[in-house]
Amino acid sequence: MSKAEVEDAFLLGWLADQNRTLYIERAERSGAHGQVRRIADALDHPQPLTIFPEGTTGDGRTLLPFRSTLLDAVAPPPPNAQVRPVAIDFGETVDSISWHSGETGIENVRRVLGRRGRIEVVVRLLEPLQPHVDRKALTREARQALGAALSSLKGETGL
Repeated sequence: MSKAEVEDAFLLGWLADQNRTLYIERAERSGAHGQVRRIADALDHPQPLTIFPEGTTGDGRTLLPFRSTLLDAVAPPPPNAQVRPVAIDFGETVDSISWHSGETGIENVRRVLGRRGRIEVVVRLLEPLQPHVDRKALTREARQALGAALSSLKGETGL
């Protein structure tokens, strides 16, 4: 899943389309029900679907609030589907690759691609979450699991 603006972005939109990206209008809160329906429909395909519950980028040192609305499509999950948090952990390099406040997309790309050295990334496939009928409970459980798995979080509270 991605915000709708990515679809029209040069090269990035094409790359996203190669993976059957589902575009979401984040500003249309009134259209949330339709977006949830599109997510549910996408789950009928064998391809995994990734939802970014923070809904935006951050500094990599704290978890932003998770938005529960889109998880309504998997509360409870349809047959043969599961909710599995995936932690993408940049460890000590998080400060040099995270999105800085006020930085444009192209500025971020230039800074990250212009960085010298390796960027080590650890991808942790966490245990699937227990099915919930309450999307907010599912959201809390996902946030707690991700918070515990990311080494770059320092001083994180409220998990």
